[in-house]
Amino acid sequence: MATTYRFSVVVWEDYAGGFTGRLLDARFEEAAVYAASVNDVISQTKEFLDQWYREDPWSGVPEFLEPKVTHVSVRVRPAYREREEMYPCAEQITLKVPCVHGHEEGGMLTGYLPTLDSRFNYYEKGALKGLATHFAQTDLEGCTPEVLRSYVCPKTCAVHEIPITVKLDEKKKEDKDWINWREKNEAKQLANVAEPLSIRSARGRSARAWEREAEVADLLSRLRSERASIVLLGEPGVGKSAILVDAARQLERDIRRSNPGAYPYRLWATSAHRIIAGMQWLGQWQARCEELVAELSEMRGILCVDNMLDLVRMGGRGPLDSIAAFFMTFMKRGDLRMVVEATPAEIDSCRRMLPGFTDLFQVLNVPAFPEEQAKEVLGKVGNSMAHNSHIEFGEEVSELTYRLFSRFLPYSVFPGKAVAFLQNMFETTARQKKKVNEQTAFESFTKQTGLPELFLKDEIVIEADDVLARFQESIIGQDAACMAARDLVTRFKAGMNDPLRPLGVLLFCGPTGVGKTALARAIAQYFFGSGKDSDRLVRLDMSEYGGYGAGERLISQASGEPSDFIQKMRKQPFSVVLLDEIEKAAPEVFDVFLNVFDEGRLVDRYGRLTTFRSSIIIMTSNLGARQQGSLGFAEKPPAYEAEVMAFFRPEFYNRLDTVVTFDPLPSETVLEITRKELREISDREGLKARKLRLMCSDALVGHVGKEGFDHRYGARPLQRAIERLVVTPLAEFLVANPKVAGVELAAELGDDGKVAFARR
Repeated sequence: MATTYRFSVVVWEDYAGGFTGRLLDARFEEAAVYAASVNDVISQTKEFLDQWYREDPWSGVPEFLEPKVTHVSVRVRPAYREREEMYPCAEQITLKVPCVHGHEEGGMLTGYLPTLDSRFNYYEKGALKGLATHFAQTDLEGCTPEVLRSYVCPKTCAVHEIPITVKLDEKKKEDKDWINWREKNEAKQLANVAEPLSIRSARGRSARAWEREAEVADLLSRLRSERASIVLLGEPGVGKSAILVDAARQLERDIRRSNPGAYPYRLWATSAHRIIAGMQWLGQWQARCEELVAELSEMRGILCVDNMLDLVRMGGRGPLDSIAAFFMTFMKRGDLRMVVEATPAEIDSCRRMLPGFTDLFQVLNVPAFPEEQAKEVLGKVGNSMAHNSHIEFGEEVSELTYRLFSRFLPYSVFPGKAVAFLQNMFETTARQKKKVNEQTAFESFTKQTGLPELFLKDEIVIEADDVLARFQESIIGQDAACMAARDLVTRFKAGMNDPLRPLGVLLFCGPTGVGKTALARAIAQYFFGSGKDSDRLVRLDMSEYGGYGAGERLISQASGEPSDFIQKMRKQPFSVVLLDEIEKAAPEVFDVFLNVFDEGRLVDRYGRLTTFRSSIIIMTSNLGARQQGSLGFAEKPPAYEAEVMAFFRPEFYNRLDTVVTFDPLPSETVLEITRKELREISDREGLKARKLRLMCSDALVGHVGKEGFDHRYGARPLQRAIERLVVTPLAEFLVANPKVAGVELAAELGDDGKVAFARR
């Protein structure tokens, strides 16, 4: 695999006609070139870079990004030196010194005075000129006039870009230095369960810590000067991992510069799962942890864990037997330092379960970005990706991304998921060789969420009658239910849904077999059916959640891991949750859903959050059907809502948005449903492949409808009747006539009650 890096070199011309060039990356600070022309400088610098990357292709990406040149005016007082004495001149002189400013890969703002070969970092954009002036005065103060003459502002100073192509071995996914160190070093246990945080395999898809210079500097200061352990505290997606990665890279880069013979890797990334993976016997994982502590202590390393709660939860039968409890002794003695990540809810759970563990950490708070800063971060992320991938990126895309996430994922903290969205969009666009524009963003968001563009684009107008007609095509004979679905669509389209609750909480009441589940599927298809996975109906049979412990089983597995239901909702929150026969669930299950209906949030006993604010929750119930003797073909529906109010507690009932009553099916509706189901047979592969179309007579429709409907089960037996009376004889006809194609097949009911097929 080959990739292209674009390095920046600053080139300035002196008054003697010579040109000097320096690479802006700090690791190449010795690579200065003096030549007769700009082209010669660029050519020699490119040769140097090509040779460097031939010898070490895994040296990494450019570290000085988006450079710009400015000039600062510096007033200095020359001085003469005589032996050990210095004699300042009476007057100061003013020099114009060029300054190149940009940012490092991690987002840290950086400045470089090329003629003085002086570098500095800073945190606020407005501080550049003052800091550049300060560092230039420091370097020039006390110099003789002859020396100062060499620092007169050059005739020209500009930044040039040098592209180089690097061939990377696909089989190597880690840094070359790390591979060599791992093979030679004796820290085998540490290398088995962790990787240095600064290498690619440990960083994963962690983005740069844009606009987090203050937090990175704070963490770096604590890592360098203190012996305490640190917890990065913030909501999911706020950028805790990115801050840690940036700090690790800067710390280890400083170590390599100042002490090349020291251990190059100090921060080691792992997880609670990896620490105990493969440990089967009593005391086995404890022995491994002792070796980890010993190896880390020898190299003055720091263990970085991505989830504080897992340390408290895993290892033994409870918190007192956990990995965290085992590490506490070593942390108190100063033998082990850790950096962990946690959300506010998770650290509260840790304090409750193992208070002494959380007391061993200093807290570094990572606040969420305000709106303007979040937009600026997305813009920087997009521009950086565009620069590295050479894909055209419209400035309006970052603004649109912010708007889409604010509107449809209001609970999502920036920049987390929004940055991941941009990364996926660039990767997809790079494969398809397109440019990233607003339409690309809409298509990517639709693919991720399943929401069609009619919800995403304000200029697309939908008519309430058209929405109603679409639902009535799928659900025949249930006009009131279809109108409830239409109202749900129009509220969401207009942005009038409560952002702090699910998109809708509906209860479908009525006898069995009248279309309750079919309408839930139709709603899922209308709202979320445009994504890469079109099946967005998560169905739970609530009869399986009766009895003691049902509420806990709904949320968690016996091991403490999230249940399959919770995992599905975390993976894809844009879904319709169908709670089938809700009245059969245990009362504690109703208690679990109270907060879900009211705030769209579900928190388990460990403080782990699952969000339902992008979901539609639909419950079905047969309450009232048996008590009032309701049949599938009755002309008047029973009072289902009264039965519902009598069964559920007021606090549960009051959290429902709508109670939808499904009418029993009259005979006319039976025939319409039968015709619809028979028409859909033509969409099956056996007929489509031969370009055949099935036409059924009225007599056949009436016969199938009569056979397929039952007064107790409504429309449920219809599919079985269609398979038995129509599909099976049709399959026999197709097998016996393999050359029949491109015609209509007329299906007629014979005098013997069997179906016959004829070509038209």
